[in-house]
Amino acid sequence: MADRRGGGRVRREPTFGPPVQGGFDLSLSRDDRVGRSRRSGGGGMAKAKKGKSRRRSGRSFLGRLVYGCVLLALWGGIALAGLVAYHATQLPPIDQLAVPRRPPNIAIVAADGTLLANKGETGGRTVSLKELPPYLPKAFLAIEDRRFYSHFGVDPLGIARAILKNVTGRGGMQGGSTLTQQLAKNLFLTQERTASRKIQEAILSLWLEHKYSKDQILELYLNRVYFGAGAYGVEAAAQRYFGKPAREVTVAEAAMLGGLVQAPSRLAPNRNPEAARARAALVLAAMQDEGYIKPEQQKEALAHPASAKRRAGAGSANYAADLVMDVLDDFVGEIESDVTVTTTILPVLQSAAEKALVEELAQKGGKFGVEQGALVAMRPDGAVRALVGGRSYADSQFNRATTAKRQPGSSFKPFVYLAALERGLTPDDIRQDAPITIKGWSPENYSRDYRGPVTLREALAHSLNTVAVRLCQEVGPKAVIAVAQRLGISSPLKPNISIALGTSEVSPIEMVGAFGAFANGGTGVIPYVVAEVKATSGKVLYRRKEGGLGRVVSPAAVGMMNAMMRETVASGTARKADIPGWELAGKTGTSQDFRDAWFVGYSATLVAGVWLGNDDGSSTRKVTGGSLPVEVWHRFMKTALAGQEPQPLPGSSGWRGASTARAAPQPGSAAPTRTGSVKPRGPQDGPLDGIGNLLEKLLGG
Repeated sequence: MADRRGGGRVRREPTFGPPVQGGFDLSLSRDDRVGRSRRSGGGGMAKAKKGKSRRRSGRSFLGRLVYGCVLLALWGGIALAGLVAYHATQLPPIDQLAVPRRPPNIAIVAADGTLLANKGETGGRTVSLKELPPYLPKAFLAIEDRRFYSHFGVDPLGIARAILKNVTGRGGMQGGSTLTQQLAKNLFLTQERTASRKIQEAILSLWLEHKYSKDQILELYLNRVYFGAGAYGVEAAAQRYFGKPAREVTVAEAAMLGGLVQAPSRLAPNRNPEAARARAALVLAAMQDEGYIKPEQQKEALAHPASAKRRAGAGSANYAADLVMDVLDDFVGEIESDVTVTTTILPVLQSAAEKALVEELAQKGGKFGVEQGALVAMRPDGAVRALVGGRSYADSQFNRATTAKRQPGSSFKPFVYLAALERGLTPDDIRQDAPITIKGWSPENYSRDYRGPVTLREALAHSLNTVAVRLCQEVGPKAVIAVAQRLGISSPLKPNISIALGTSEVSPIEMVGAFGAFANGGTGVIPYVVAEVKATSGKVLYRRKEGGLGRVVSPAAVGMMNAMMRETVASGTARKADIPGWELAGKTGTSQDFRDAWFVGYSATLVAGVWLGNDDGSSTRKVTGGSLPVEVWHRFMKTALAGQEPQPLPGSSGWRGASTARAAPQPGSAAPTRTGSVKPRGPQDGPLDGIGNLLEKLLGG
């Protein structure tokens, strides 16, 4: 540095030359540089620093690894949250989310409480947990979701266990879905297998767990899960496969139902019983492992495995069930919850009717060229006891008993004869059985021969066409139609003279309903099958009231008609229908070219009608009403009347005591016999107003 003196002050300037003698030397030597001591070799301090530096380097690697993992987890969580949030936006708002209402089930039961059919989309009613045996819901928990009561809707442990088993191949392919997830899928989602659907399923499962208790979720699941064959819920499945309500299933049956939900089509016991039993064995093992059943219960169930059963008469009973569904809205309006419809059907008579018809067609249908048939049986007050609409409901659901309209042939003649009796004739009056031509139409008898003068009783018993036509000509076709409509025929009837031979088409149930007035003493009835409708709460929504249409035929006329139609069974065209000890009556019928064959007959306790023919209207091989239809009727009535005390037909033995159109004869005088025509007069019991279209009110009264 240089000194500059002036004014008493000394100022030193920095210099970069050699140090000034006696001054401070601030320059650095080579030894003063960083790292010199390490390179120079030698001290302990240098070595210590070197080891410490290496430890710092190791910790830095682990730190960076942990830091990377945390960062990755953080971003993964953010991505997952974003993914969940995205899929959540595809669902309805949570505050608007609700469990869809289960479609209502209509349980249709017989008069004795036996289930005939479940109608509706689910195939069975809703059941509560308390109605079920404890081992039934536990079968589902054991095989589908053992941790149901401990997880929150999604089971991470279950998912991990399923993944492990799937990777190792132990225990077959496993699913990680909880019962709550399965319920969420069934309630809200489709069956597609995508990641998007699984995420939405998990979200909805959390909502369900928040909204409902575990028992409520389990109950919802048991009533919504699909078991195949159109059965949704355990009640529908129990009825479908075992023919019993869910509350009555055994341990073996519960295990089979529990195993069925995994693959309803493949494990259905009615299709693949071996696979169903193998799966049930796995369920039983799981139930025993969880302590849900005792070892002896497992042993018993394995020794006696469940098997699918078919209810007797279940097929044909569906014809009656379909008819109930057709008219139910008229009685109770729109159905929004489960209901039970009690019908008038008796299972023993339904089975007997089905058996009689099916066996006759199986034995003789091919030989006589007849493929189909129908049978309706009704109590004289109108309560339908059996209704078979065809030989096989599985093959054809068309109800020929109620929907098909066919020509009744001579079975329509009682309405012609009743119209004549109401104008003063009696069964002993005589008409000519001889050729007749009316405007170019010349009806003939089935036998093509003629008997000459015959009584009306004989003419009806032997179904003489010429006499029926003459009577119709005397009283007029409109009078015949009025009588038929008064007794319950609602199908359109053409007012021409051929109506005497049943040329207008009617249904079997109309004919049976109309003949009911003869069986009950003259009261008009409307056939019905719905007796009562109740909600599951027990509230009565509909109950049929007693009563009918009132008197439609006078007692005297009923007595004469029953006397004449008794002769049909005793010595006429329906001789094969006779059952010893019983007063039976009825009328056979055969339409033109043997297309239709009928017999409608009755006792004092039951009316039954049989129709046989072909759906396409083709001719049979000369099947008449007095052949196959009478045989079917006789088979059925023998079962139906078995064990009953025979009762006489109303007025059939005392018809001479009165007359429908003139005063009773004095004691000792004979009833007049006439051969001339009858001057048309108004009937003693004229047509009732307001009875048209009776069958529009069918089944309820």
